[in-house]
Amino acid sequence: MVIDALEASEHGKAEKAVRINAVGSGFELDDLNVILHTKRLQAIVIPKVQDARDIQFVSKMIDAVAIDSQKERVKLIASIESARGIMNLKEIANADERLDALVFAAEDYCADLGLIRTPSRKELMYARQSVVAAAGAYGLQAIDLVCVDYQNEATLLEECKEGREFGFHGKQAVHPQQIDIIQRTFLPDDADIARAARILEMAELHASKGVGAFDLDGKMIDMPVVKWAEKVINKAKAGGLSIPEPQQEQNEKK
Repeated sequence: MVIDALEASEHGKAEKAVRINAVGSGFELDDLNVILHTKRLQAIVIPKVQDARDIQFVSKMIDAVAIDSQKERVKLIASIESARGIMNLKEIANADERLDALVFAAEDYCADLGLIRTPSRKELMYARQSVVAAAGAYGLQAIDLVCVDYQNEATLLEECKEGREFGFHGKQAVHPQQIDIIQRTFLPDDADIARAARILEMAELHASKGVGAFDLDGKMIDMPVVKWAEKVINKAKAGGLSIPEPQQEQNEKK
C-alpha cells in the first residue's frame, strides 16, 4: 500500500518520507526491504531512536538494499521520543551523514517519563531546547512537537510561534488542516525577508571595503546578524518565496 501511494501520487515540492517501525521492533527489516526499492522515496523517519546505533543500522540497510539511484538520495529523520534519546542526543545527531533532521515526539516522551502534559508546555522545555541545540550543533533541521488539539487554530498558532522562537525549523502536523498555519508561521514574513536581503547587500558592500561591522538603520550589524540574514534568505528560497533584488540592481534598471 505504501509503495502504491509513493509510486502513484504527486506531491509537488513536498518531500516524500516513510515512517518505518522502530529498530528492534521485529518489523523494521520488512519495512526497509519494501520501501528501499521505490524510486520516489526521499526520506525515512526512524521512530523511537534511542542511540546512534538505530541510525547507523538503517543507513547500513540503505547501502545494502536500496537501488543504486537511491543510495545517495535517501535522507534519515530521527524521532526522539524518550529520556534515553534526549540523553544521547549528541551521539544521535552525529551518527551518520545521511541524518537530516531531529523530530521531537512529545506524547511518547511524556509517557516515558510519566510527565503531566500541560497547556503551558513547560514540562517539555528542556527536551525541546535540547533537540534544537543538538540539531544546530550538527547542521540538522529541528522539527517541533505535534499540536494534538488539531481543531484549535489559536493553540496551534501559539505553539508554532513558540517553536519558531525556540529555534525549530518546522512542526509536525497531525491533520491536514494544520499545514497552512504551520507553513505560514515557520516561513519568514515579508518584513524579515526584506531586512535580511538588505543586510546581505550592505554586508557585501562593506566587506568589499574591508569593513566588518557596520550601522544599518541605527543598529549595529555584525557577523551573527549576517548569518541570521543568510538563514532567512535560504529558508525563503526553500519555501518558494520571492527575494527582493539588491537596491543597486534596481537602480541600474531605472
